[in-house]
Amino acid sequence: MTSFDAILCDLDGVLRQFDHAVQADLEARYGLPLRKTAFDPALILPATLGHITEEQWVASVAAALGGDERARAAAAEFAAVPFRVDEEVRALLARAQERVPVVLVTNAMDTLEGHLDQLGLTYFADAVVSSARVGVAKPDRRIYEIAAELAGAAPERCLFVDDRLENVEAAIALGMTGVHFRAPADLAAALA
Repeated sequence: MTSFDAILCDLDGVLRQFDHAVQADLEARYGLPLRKTAFDPALILPATLGHITEEQWVASVAAALGGDERARAAAAEFAAVPFRVDEEVRALLARAQERVPVVLVTNAMDTLEGHLDQLGLTYFADAVVSSARVGVAKPDRRIYEIAAELAGAAPERCLFVDDRLENVEAAIALGMTGVHFRAPADLAAALA
């Protein structure tokens, strides 16, 4: 632990997990490519940069799926898929937080604060860097610099954890130590 002055951690796919079985069921039930459409960069990037609201993103997904009542219902249900905290990850981060600051760095929408409240994470991290609030998203180098600044640590003294390899590679390019998260054991090994 002494090799890092801060931990910068992604939210989705690391600390927060969505129910992928429900997402798959929605796709099958509606017969629509919900995941591919919802996460199309042309649709999601404006929302993660704070240019549009989550509600407007849902409307854009529905429009891309055909815009009829069925598409609107599917997009709304997709946006409401349940999520939960990975308690093992929370415990690892809480233990690390006894020694160093933990900053959440997330490509999120305008609803992030409400979601953190739902998860009981409002006061968990020392700081939260939301792409929708700062106007830059991973893997843009500026979001990592903002997070390191908030942590009060030089980039080369930060451990960065994310489930998306391109985001980890961008952090490494800045001199951070990167962990490509696939399971809590990946984080546990980096913190050992």
